[in-house]
Amino acid sequence: MTRPLRIQYPGAVYHVTSRGNRRGSVFNNEEDRVVFLSVLCEAVDRFHLLCHGYCLMGNHYHLLLETVEGNLCGAMRHLNGIYTQIYNRRHRKCGHVFQGRYKAILIEKSAHLLEVCRYIVLNPVRAGLTDTPGDWPWSSYRSTAGLQPEPRFLRTAWLLSQFGEESLKARERYIEFVNDGTTRRIWKDVVSGIVLGSREFAGSCRALAHVNADLSEVARAQRYLDRPPLAELLAGGESKGQKWLRAVYEYGYTQKEVARQSGVHCSYVSKTIKRERSQVKT
Repeated sequence: MTRPLRIQYPGAVYHVTSRGNRRGSVFNNEEDRVVFLSVLCEAVDRFHLLCHGYCLMGNHYHLLLETVEGNLCGAMRHLNGIYTQIYNRRHRKCGHVFQGRYKAILIEKSAHLLEVCRYIVLNPVRAGLTDTPGDWPWSSYRSTAGLQPEPRFLRTAWLLSQFGEESLKARERYIEFVNDGTTRRIWKDVVSGIVLGSREFAGSCRALAHVNADLSEVARAQRYLDRPPLAELLAGGESKGQKWLRAVYEYGYTQKEVARQSGVHCSYVSKTIKRERSQVKT
């Protein structure tokens, strides 16, 4: 069974989500949400995280976390593990509260962090739970907009600094920015399901992953974060066999994917690649 690739380094920023087991609820009442935020505060202190945003829904949550020490795995193990223990004890249950492993998308801070901040606090609006983000008490929006005190674990300084130096004006521009993004879609640019950023950024992440992680159980697509689209690879000036060989052995595409893109049978791709490899060896 494959596992998601975890790329960790000091200063990395992630959009983290975790869903309830079998799509079940992870927050049954307000007290559950208060407990979760207290455990999040503990994790932020213990693992020296910077939390730039959050939103607690019914059967999942969203966090925007920056790891000063490159330790996301330990922090998430603590957060989900401790909350699960408390949740099961409070509700007299046992077993998993969250479904599988958490999902963490590594974000290129300079290009996409603002959009992700906006996406997170607009979740209740998109879900039809509220008309405006300010009506939802379980997100970072109200604190960032200056509508309520900032909890100890939340850092709004970086986000507000993107809208100006004067606090009041910055909050007004933040509110306008969030309200302007109700229909924006940002995840279409995610590379291999784990990186939101440019190909160059994905390439630097891939280099870190190959140095610091065991990739033997990681899905093939996530081992080749910065690879070009298959259509682009197959449009080059090389021979058909050379292009297919590079796509499979240099960029990790499967022969079935190459065959589908080229409009030929998979066995033909296999024979052509085999012949091309023998010529290279010769």
